[in-house]
Amino acid sequence: MAATPSTRLDPAARLELLRTAASAIECGLGQVKVAPPDPAALAESLRRVRASFVTLTIEGDLRGCCGTLDPARPLALDVWRNAQATAFRDPRFAPLTRTEWLRVDLEISVLSPRELMAVHSEAELLSRLVPGRDGLVLCWRGASATFLPKVWEQLNEPREFVRHLKLKAGWSAEFWSEEIEAWRYDTELIRQSRPAQRAGIQAT
Repeated sequence: MAATPSTRLDPAARLELLRTAASAIECGLGQVKVAPPDPAALAESLRRVRASFVTLTIEGDLRGCCGTLDPARPLALDVWRNAQATAFRDPRFAPLTRTEWLRVDLEISVLSPRELMAVHSEAELLSRLVPGRDGLVLCWRGASATFLPKVWEQLNEPREFVRHLKLKAGWSAEFWSEEIEAWRYDTELIRQSRPAQRAGIQAT
């Protein structure tokens, strides 16, 4: 499950993903006119079909987070689409404004493939989770929810991590069923503080 040297991105690819995410958001704000990435023009590592999440924060507070759990398109294109979804279509927030963009910190999470955890009880799940490393997906009867590994920064005990994930899925914190599927994954994190200010974009 863990990323291997062959799946880790080199510095140039990491920088290109940050530029892609920033361009997608600036395009949505009407600051630039840029087409989504052309897979034919991408480096091989960015053409790979992989899943990602894009997270925006302002002074440490969440301002949007959207992504994909299962690979569906080239990584750079996935980051482009998720950046726009995070900035403008996260149902928890109003669309990002130009003024906010100047204050945003940007984070991209590139996911490893999901691994099904063959657990038979919640206690077994808790005993096998690796705090700080494992992202977790819980699925039951068509409903599902996930926490990225970074959520361990706020919920550092496995029991609380799982309880809050069940609440996110719309279940009781005490709920458990033998039908629950648990999947884990890890992420490669790519961060940039206030990319809009670095690009010299002016708010209006």
